[in-house]
Amino acid sequence: MQHSSRHPLARLVALILPIVLFSAALGQSVPASEQITSFEIPQLRVVTVAEGLSNPFAMAFRSNGDILITERYTGRLRLVRNGQLLASAIPGVPAVYGEIFRAGLMAVALHPDDDELVYLTFTKSIEVEGETEQTVALVRGRLREDRLTDVQELFTAKGLDRGIAGAALLFAPDKTLFLSVGGAYVYAGLGDYAQDPTIHYGKLLRLSDDGSVPADNPFVTSGAYLPEVYSVGHRNQLGLAFHPVTGKLWASENGPQGGDEVNIIEPGANYGWPLVSYSRQYRGEWITENRQQEGLVNPVVIWWPSIAPAGITFYTGDKFPEWQGNLFVGSMVTGRIPGTGHLERIVFNSNGDEIRRESLLRERRERVRDVQQGPDGFLYVLTDEESGSLLRLEPAAVAN
Repeated sequence: MQHSSRHPLARLVALILPIVLFSAALGQSVPASEQITSFEIPQLRVVTVAEGLSNPFAMAFRSNGDILITERYTGRLRLVRNGQLLASAIPGVPAVYGEIFRAGLMAVALHPDDDELVYLTFTKSIEVEGETEQTVALVRGRLREDRLTDVQELFTAKGLDRGIAGAALLFAPDKTLFLSVGGAYVYAGLGDYAQDPTIHYGKLLRLSDDGSVPADNPFVTSGAYLPEVYSVGHRNQLGLAFHPVTGKLWASENGPQGGDEVNIIEPGANYGWPLVSYSRQYRGEWITENRQQEGLVNPVVIWWPSIAPAGITFYTGDKFPEWQGNLFVGSMVTGRIPGTGHLERIVFNSNGDEIRRESLLRERRERVRDVQQGPDGFLYVLTDEESGSLLRLEPAAVAN
């Protein structure tokens, strides 16, 4: 005779399972959120759009609502669609060299006239005299049916990336593409890269959308630097943004210990690294005693201690009128103390002078790698953690 009653544990599972499944479904349709405050805005909501991203580096928004996100160490290009992170990565991304810490897949940008055209920067493996080395490369592919096709390598940096160079991307209004190539680290004996006319490291580059050299680049005629070079004397730039009023290009730049900068970029200008600096070495001594020098451009924003600035954006949307014109900067770590990353907000007066700073999201104790204003006017933030998140900042009045 078959026993009709079930084990007590089985009955308990039968009671609880529907509740768990319902809760999971509810969690998918209604993202988790938390409340924070700002000086001008007493209540803000931080909505978790996606979780489980592996050290995300950068994001890009498509016109159909999709959000593309790069994962640095896995070399995967991820897709957030309708508020959900798809389980499968986008295939077709070229092989990324990730044998060394901080090497990997970095920036993503979309062509302003055709957002099927995806541009990616990454660390590429090369062979030099029988040894494996690495450099920074730029590729372009076409996104069709959630697959990257027709992938072309448009640019490979001259020189060897022995310091792990950051490489940010930003399209200009004239459809040229700015590409930063960092890696000019004094501690690794590579500081002179930033002034070396024969390599791309420690420079900001300007390319046409096919990777060729624009004829009006500042060093094309003189040949003083490589033709792709737009500005020199940089250590490691991770954020690029255009000022909404002046149209000038602003760039964030990491110092080693103190002396992080934001610079207003001018064609052909020299920003001084490592000839002038407000930074100390990691061991404590000054990089140089020189803070300024004739012919070298001074930064518009300086941090002491360092905040390890990453992505930057100017807010121009209508969701936060109080933040119009503010500069938002992702911070990975403050004063070299782990768990101190945050989102920094900088306020300027009508003359462009800094008057106030505020730290947001500090209580999360996470590295903030990228910040961008989305097409919907909200602010989107990427946290650079082993299990990183895509966050959205909203006014508290926005309904679920």
